[in-house]
Amino acid sequence: MKKTIDIISLGCSKNLVDSEVLMGLMEANGYQCTHDSDDPQGEIVVVNTCGFINDAKEESINTILELAQAKTEGRIEKLFVMGCLSERYLAELEAEIPEVDGWYGKFNYKQLLKDLEGEEFKVCEGYRHITTPSHYTYIKISEGCNRHCAYCAIPLITGKHQSRPMEEILDEVRHLVGQGVKEFNVIAQELTYYGVDIDGKQHIAELIERMADIKGVEWIRLHYAYPTHFPWALLRVIREKRNVCNYLDIALQHISDKMLDRMKRHVSKQETYDLVERLRQEVPGIHLRTTLMVGFPGETEEDFEELLAFTKWARFERMGAFAYSEEEGTYSEQHYTDDVPEEVKQQRLDKLMRIQQRISAEVEAEKIGTIQRVIIDRLEGDYYVGRTEFCSPEVDPEVLIPVSEKELTIGAFYPVRITDSEAFDLYATTITY
Repeated sequence: MKKTIDIISLGCSKNLVDSEVLMGLMEANGYQCTHDSDDPQGEIVVVNTCGFINDAKEESINTILELAQAKTEGRIEKLFVMGCLSERYLAELEAEIPEVDGWYGKFNYKQLLKDLEGEEFKVCEGYRHITTPSHYTYIKISEGCNRHCAYCAIPLITGKHQSRPMEEILDEVRHLVGQGVKEFNVIAQELTYYGVDIDGKQHIAELIERMADIKGVEWIRLHYAYPTHFPWALLRVIREKRNVCNYLDIALQHISDKMLDRMKRHVSKQETYDLVERLRQEVPGIHLRTTLMVGFPGETEEDFEELLAFTKWARFERMGAFAYSEEEGTYSEQHYTDDVPEEVKQQRLDKLMRIQQRISAEVEAEKIGTIQRVIIDRLEGDYYVGRTEFCSPEVDPEVLIPVSEKELTIGAFYPVRITDSEAFDLYATTITY
């Protein structure tokens, strides 16, 4: 009987996919795996770390230290660490936390299985243990990033952009459809660059179109686009393919020309305005998710006011924001002074999010009375909880449907009428045609 392994995933959905691949490999070789246990009791624990920003690094380190203590107390036998944090700080971590039995980076984590099993182990490429609800999953189409924004540590961790072969991705989608997956959230550090490293051309539109043609794929949602050199052919695919959601996650970060230049975003204020306008014109009803940053070195009140004006104009359906934090090794850490006081950063962040909360509430209220197609994620208290095509799992508004109405099936689609709204949630009733 092989040992039980607890795998703990921290950070983004891209990390989650890596954990699922590792779990698939472990199970193919006879191990029993659990994921994100509240109280890991397995003989072996693997922590998949995040090293993107300070808060994420702190969470990763605290988790490792807690588990190191559990090992010292005899509650677990072995502790292994993988992922972004150990990819970037391997030598320092090995010296500081000797209780860890093995350290692996972001790309060599399969070596863990070889170290446990020796040379004789099943490779079983392509198999993943899906940890999300069985009707949706994430599809990672590439790794790495070539953009080198001034503030971002991702290229330091992941290296250059590497696209997965298209046929490999499509085969994975077909396999997952066979397992009952209906919704595919396409993820990458930068998905619009897909294919450029292979033959110099952007192939994201072709990939999504071919994915949409696979029978059984009900929803495809796109995450983490980049504004520069946007592949306009992708908009035709979103517009014409009914199973490609009218949704695009595209991080814009700022609008001031001075800030965009200092951030090394390679796009201008006017180009950004034009981009948002064209996205909305070519795909009527599209819901845009973006990320904005306040407090970047050199940001003045005038720069911030430009950002507020842009936010009010763009009326993003979904928006997240964060205050700049200095990351070692990045261009901004080496060349700029972090000169915006923390209290000013927080004040700006709070003001920006107050504006966005009002916009979000208005956007959701506009849906009252409309009929939407929702997928049911779970039963929670007195409500079934679902999502429309405009909502990505875990980060976007949800639709609440009273349990008292009728029995619904988790993972199934239903037409509903929106009856009420809050800033980040909708209420609905099922309808019958």
